[in-house]
Amino acid sequence: MPNTPSAKAELKKDQKRRERNRGRRSAMRTWIKKTMVAIEEQNVEEAEKHFLLATKLIDKNVKWSQLHQNTASRKKAHLARALNALKTSA
Repeated sequence: MPNTPSAKAELKKDQKRRERNRGRRSAMRTWIKKTMVAIEEQNVEEAEKHFLLATKLIDKNVKWSQLHQNTASRKKAHLARALNALKTSA
């Protein structure tokens, strides 16, 4: 437990940041999953829409220092590869 007033204030700020960060990370993961589900269901149009939102959120998480740039690139490449495989097979 914090003892000083400044430590108490930091604890409150940390809790707010934690909730904000969890929401951002959760939203990103949700759109990644929705993209993969649409790809598995062979739904190209929906997969493309979800892919755009997922990449947007991945990039925003990099900007907010939630995610390393290389990790973001890997996630986007994985989604793009799956989407392109779906387009070529369709």
